Amino acid sequence: MTGPGSSPSRKGAAARKPAASKPAASKRAGSKGPIGPDAAPLHLRRWAEIVLCLVCLWAASYRTPAGALVRSLAARIVGVRTSARPLLAYYSAGVYAQRAPPQITLRGPVPPGQALAYGIAQLDKRTPAQIQRELARLQRALSSSEDAAVLAFFCGEEPSRFALQRALGEGDALDLESLSRQLPPRDESCIAQAAQAITIGTAFALAWPLPETVRVTSPFGPREHPTLGGARMHNGVDLGTPVETPVRAVAAGLVRRASSDDTNGKIVILDHGNGVETLYCHNDALLVASGDRVARGQVISRSGNTGRSTGPHLHYQLELGGHPVDPLRYRVSRAKIAAGGAD
Repeated sequence: MTGPGSSPSRKGAAARKPAASKPAASKRAGSKGPIGPDAAPLHLRRWAEIVLCLVCLWAASYRTPAGALVRSLAARIVGVRTSARPLLAYYSAGVYAQRAPPQITLRGPVPPGQALAYGIAQLDKRTPAQIQRELARLQRALSSSEDAAVLAFFCGEEPSRFALQRALGEGDALDLESLSRQLPPRDESCIAQAAQAITIGTAFALAWPLPETVRVTSPFGPREHPTLGGARMHNGVDLGTPVETPVRAVAAGLVRRASSDDTNGKIVILDHGNGVETLYCHNDALLVASGDRVARGQVISRSGNTGRSTGPHLHYQLELGGHPVDPLRYRVSRAKIAAGGAD
């Protein structure tokens, strides 16, 4: 029996203990995750994060150089073809990537100012005159460069206008390389056609490094090598000319190389842009240096007999997109071919 001032009995204390422990139990149960209306949003947020991660991975694999590298390596390991673009395409838009140029059929002289139309005519059924009029119309409609008009010719006016607006907004140049970077990969095929047309047009506009009277002593193509023996590919034309004949740049460009080696002797390589390069070998003296800018018709060297050569001559080589081509196919007034040869 307890009095009014005595402490509560143990039985009463025990009866109240479970009630006091319920909040703790609820707290432990709540440690497994929120219970109530916040559970659904958290669940959706986690799924949204997973979806966003997958989208980022997809974008990285299809829109970045690292993704292209991974896809290319995976395709090579598995042994299948891949649609991944070349790594350099992400820096130059793949515009003037190395691709074999088409067979050229030049039936008449190229009028001044129409070399580009003649280049497009190699890939299109219309005549150069019709193409020239269409290019002029497109250039007026776009109020822009020739390259933008060529892009519109092959890819359509709307994509070209879109690329122009983006390039102008970013302060880029309005050449084909810059414009192509603004278009999605699905336009790669028409961009490649535009690039090829510009490359061929640039080649049609080239001059000749020596006077027209100089004879070709060894043409482009397979031949019996004069010093090494055996059938070998001759990647240029040999022009027989006396030592110290002035050699002129066939177009304006940048000197990529001006040096000497045992095979080519003293050599100059000019980059004319648009995937066009020209090489001048076996010179006696070089009049330019690597990194120089040269003008069309500028004397860049004096011909000679240096390197692996059997007589004084100039080896002239034309490359389009990294592929050696016969320079005589890109000009109507053909140089005369003499018997014999030197290299």
